Amino acid sequence: MLQHFLEQYPDTLVLTGAGMSTGSGIPDYRDQNGNWKRKQPVQHQDFMRSHAVRQRYWARSLVGWPVMQTAQPNDAHYRLAELEHMGFIKQLVTQNVDRLHQKAGSHATIDLHGRADEVICMQCGARELRAVTHARCAAANPAFADLNAHAAPDGDADLDADFEKFDVPDCPTCGGILKPDVVFFGDNVPRERVDSIFSALKASSALMVIGSSLMVYSGFRFAREAHLQDKPLLILTQGKTRADELATYKVEAEIIHTLARTAQALASAKF
Repeated sequence: MLQHFLEQYPDTLVLTGAGMSTGSGIPDYRDQNGNWKRKQPVQHQDFMRSHAVRQRYWARSLVGWPVMQTAQPNDAHYRLAELEHMGFIKQLVTQNVDRLHQKAGSHATIDLHGRADEVICMQCGARELRAVTHARCAAANPAFADLNAHAAPDGDADLDADFEKFDVPDCPTCGGILKPDVVFFGDNVPRERVDSIFSALKASSALMVIGSSLMVYSGFRFAREAHLQDKPLLILTQGKTRADELATYKVEAEIIHTLARTAQALASAKF
């Protein structure tokens, strides 16, 4: 099915979600019915307004971030990079913030929700690598540095502790609030990023969604727009999605093996 789809629409726009990275050891948010597996992630307004929320976030991140930091692309990431290089994918948009598509060699990539490996000051705009912020957190909070907890999505961890004792890192330039350069729940994706994706979709002949339930509107809107433009929509994922009724094709299969077979078949047919 995927082979025929990409042969018919070789300038496809691909939208990926958390299901792409579970094979790299990064947990996802939802089950196969689209329901939350755990409590919802931190909300943008709560993070900005509450020092206590920031203490909790950065303390849990001290435990959870190394899982994302050390994660490596799985075969699905490499296969999408191959398909781009062979000319079957025109643009890749990911809802993930782990940068694994880029590590695997994908070039035409847009990080819809930002990137977790950089931190930005919400006051002066200064940036630093997340690894630098993490090191400062560990140095300032030695009692938290050796704690263990189950990893949660996007560098979080299921950690319970006395967060009131956690020393939150501030901007070294102005003392402002530091935040990972990602779109937290309750915040908006930058307009120029959304517009660039709509433009890419308009220039593409089809949309393929991989590993996403599309329960979050920021990704679902592109499936809806493809439907409005009467463009074929193929969804590859295991479980329910918000766009099932809009899909031209729905493939419920394991992602890594499906993409591997597809890339191998297309490479054989092409060369």
